[in-house]
Amino acid sequence: MDNSQKKIKWYMLAFMCFSTLWGFGNVVNGYMYFNGIQVMFSWILMFVLFFVPYALMVGELGSAFKDLGGGVTSWVQETAGSKVGYYAGWTYWACHVTYIASKGSGGLKALSWMVFQNAETYDTFPTFYVQLATFVVFLFFCWVASRGLNPLKKLATLAGSSMFVMSILYILMMFAAPVINPNGGFVNMDFSLDNLIPTFDVSYFTNLSILVFAVGGIEKISPYVNKMEGDPAREFPKSMIFAAIMVIVCAIFGTIAMGMMFDPEVVFASAEAQESYIANGAYIAFQKLGEYYGVGNLLMIVYAACNAIGQFSTLVVSIDAPLRMLLEDPITSQSVPKQLLKKNKYGAFVNGIWMVVILSGAIIVAQTVVPGAAAVLAQLNKLNSVCMPLRYLWVFFAYFMLRKVADEKFPRAYKFVKSRGIGKFFGIWCFLVVLVCSVLGMYSPDPFTMFLNVVTPIVLTLLGLIFPVIRRKQDERDGANA
Repeated sequence: MDNSQKKIKWYMLAFMCFSTLWGFGNVVNGYMYFNGIQVMFSWILMFVLFFVPYALMVGELGSAFKDLGGGVTSWVQETAGSKVGYYAGWTYWACHVTYIASKGSGGLKALSWMVFQNAETYDTFPTFYVQLATFVVFLFFCWVASRGLNPLKKLATLAGSSMFVMSILYILMMFAAPVINPNGGFVNMDFSLDNLIPTFDVSYFTNLSILVFAVGGIEKISPYVNKMEGDPAREFPKSMIFAAIMVIVCAIFGTIAMGMMFDPEVVFASAEAQESYIANGAYIAFQKLGEYYGVGNLLMIVYAACNAIGQFSTLVVSIDAPLRMLLEDPITSQSVPKQLLKKNKYGAFVNGIWMVVILSGAIIVAQTVVPGAAAVLAQLNKLNSVCMPLRYLWVFFAYFMLRKVADEKFPRAYKFVKSRGIGKFFGIWCFLVVLVCSVLGMYSPDPFTMFLNVVTPIVLTLLGLIFPVIRRKQDERDGANA
């Protein structure tokens, strides 16, 4: 195979980025949290002011550290030292604690839609029993991970691809539906300027973390910057801008498709109604789509099956992969208690998995007091939007440090901007966007939800601070004994 065949064309990288970032859940969450079609204004702002500079900064970091395989942790280690690199690695792992806690609930919700084909049955189950079932499912997949078995990794990729296809299919089929079934009872939307500009109230600003969470994670494509065909300085920005255009087009048209289907007066009639639509909106959307095309619940069942496989397979991968990234790294592993480095005969970090059981399990158990299964899913959705974006802070910290103290040290084929000062400004800007949105996202009118949103990141941060102290004392003790 010649060298040209190994190179990635700019549009191929754009589609890789698009499929990694985007999913139908982003459309649903945007619509349900931001008063229907008013979210289009917020999507555009988020892409212009945050996503595009974020993507281009990631490209520069990937180009500067093309030979490093540790991602964000390696970037921070190279620009700020190994001690700070540990905190970056810890944050990446800790953010998955809340994510893991939500996957079991999401998988059971999908199975419920497959079996009962409605929202009411699952949502009326007593929360205690729902969370008990979620905890049992969680423990089972922790056991799977502890056996060194990851049979669901390929399924996770397959499910992710199918969910991506389903999200595109939804938009295309929904726009075609009025032609095929003119009497389907579609909602008439008001596109006047007054109806498109959102109300900038407390609810608006405290929900922005949902949009940040939706467009985060693009650092996964950074290893491909130096594998592009042609000049990366020209081809990578073109690729990222094209990906951003595809995402914004899907966000806008997906929102319009949702607007044709869901009446905002019904969705936002009460806090309970909104919670139900946040938890069930994606399934209801495919159920209605099937009705428009005269195929009953077929499309919904296909979507629910894809989602169930995706949720459970992602649960296994999320238990195993981030833990290995933290404990197998030769630098970060030197800052955690030695007990966590213990492997069983299957090569799994058994005590690390027990740590996951305790932390994620505590969140699952704590939610047994939440009134209603739909409220649990809405609560986890918001908790993820607070915690998961915190790992992106290290991307912008690494970029700022690269432009501040290591600009000449790491030659790279691609630079976001030539000016060091402008580069540092964008690093600080995106850092503040994530930090402010995550902190504001902690607020909730429900005291327990707010308690969970505040306490969870604090506990995880304190653990990350305590562990190096424990390890240092262990090293001193072992050195003295030797």
